[in-house]
Amino acid sequence: MHGLFQAAVLAALVPLMFALVIYLVEKHSWKLRNGLSVLASLASFVLVISHYKRIMAGETILVKFPNLLPPLGISFRVDYLSFLVAAIISGIWFLVTVYSTEYMVKEHAKNRYYPFSVLTLAGALGVVLSGDLFTFFLFFELMSLSAYVLVVHEETEQAMRAGYKYLILTIIGGLALFFAIIAVYEIAGTVAFTPGGFVQESGRLALFSFIAFFIGFGIKAGVVPLHVWLPEAHPVAPSPASALLSGLMLKTGAYGFIRIVFNIYGVELIRETGWNNMMLLFAVVTIFLGSAVAITQDDIKRRLAYSSVGQMGYIVLGIALLQERALIGAIFHIFAHALMKSSLFLAAGAIIYRTGKRKVSEWHGMGKQMFVTMIVFTIASISMVGIPPLVGFISKWEIALGSLDAGNWGYVLLLLLSSLMNFIYYFPVIQGAFFGDPHLHHDAHEDKEPRHRELPWAMLVPMVVLAGLIVFVDLLPRNIVLELAEQAAHALFFAIK
Repeated sequence: MHGLFQAAVLAALVPLMFALVIYLVEKHSWKLRNGLSVLASLASFVLVISHYKRIMAGETILVKFPNLLPPLGISFRVDYLSFLVAAIISGIWFLVTVYSTEYMVKEHAKNRYYPFSVLTLAGALGVVLSGDLFTFFLFFELMSLSAYVLVVHEETEQAMRAGYKYLILTIIGGLALFFAIIAVYEIAGTVAFTPGGFVQESGRLALFSFIAFFIGFGIKAGVVPLHVWLPEAHPVAPSPASALLSGLMLKTGAYGFIRIVFNIYGVELIRETGWNNMMLLFAVVTIFLGSAVAITQDDIKRRLAYSSVGQMGYIVLGIALLQERALIGAIFHIFAHALMKSSLFLAAGAIIYRTGKRKVSEWHGMGKQMFVTMIVFTIASISMVGIPPLVGFISKWEIALGSLDAGNWGYVLLLLLSSLMNFIYYFPVIQGAFFGDPHLHHDAHEDKEPRHRELPWAMLVPMVVLAGLIVFVDLLPRNIVLELAEQAAHALFFAIK
């Protein structure tokens, strides 16, 4: 089979082609536009999971195009890690796109939203399926620039200001990554992801390249203090776009961290130089400040955005500990947070869609009006706190074990403190929604509206599916996602043992 037609390549290129087709047909048929948008993400998901048997058999799939964009060429790689993250991205993107087909009915510029959503998907999948830093960079820029259009979709003053901040940070991050890639190429003469890493020296250029990578990926992952774009951009974007940005796009930054630690520099070099201590410091600050600031937010989407900052700190902590069990937790949390935060943003968007209420203080009695939606929100919130057997517990458990393996129980205390803070900013929302007085923030015109205002199936079903996964993934006889996370972590560590 020609390399171009291998599933690893098509998974990233199919949405790219669909974006063009959607742009050409959307003015003639909104139904065809919506259908093609859903089909693009579904096709990518099917192409990704078609690798399942080969990946579980321990095979690494590598497709190279050395004659494209020489001298570096283009390459695609599917291993345990890239397979899992690509499946997460494409699968949840499919559900969010289904949700969008109904949510976006009330929005303007729908013909702009859908092709750029699919373009962002192409970029995100290209990032995690890349076989080298150059291919990674090309798709990373495609994803980042396409997402800008989603951020400014509302075209309000606030949206344009948030978009400007996002774009500036995106450019800074892109330049940092570009410098880092040039630097490691100068050092080693290659940019291909290599088991155990290929940078063998710890000189000044290597250190500067590591810092540049940290800046580039830290901006995308929302690591404090590089997070400043995130709490501005996520609240102003349409809610399905917020779910994609917070639930999925942030994970490409985390994915980048894993690749540079294990496939560029290698664990031994990182451990010897102590460069992981820089990551640990920023992870601790990110976990604490993200959670602390979330408590103070009354706008639900800003609260969720700051929550994402804290949650990304968990993943960075799991990577930086340089322990296999901590890395299992970090990889699993990519999955868990994608489910939880997508559920939360979709549920919040559903309430805004029905009532226009964005402030937590206005949600009193909302559980009586939109019961299923608030159940989804509650399940995801409880999981964020880390209550078993929900998915949020598994990742925290593994990271805590990894912290003890590293001989540092202080990080376990940090995880417990963060869980308490999560409870503090989620529980009042749930309590007010189910037990609060619905007339506390009551408008006269609401008397004319039906008491129970649940959603169309296109919005309700994706939320229920996500909530179901949060509950049942660890209750099934076989936790396939945890198995993949364990295999991915083992493969990354085994390469250097």
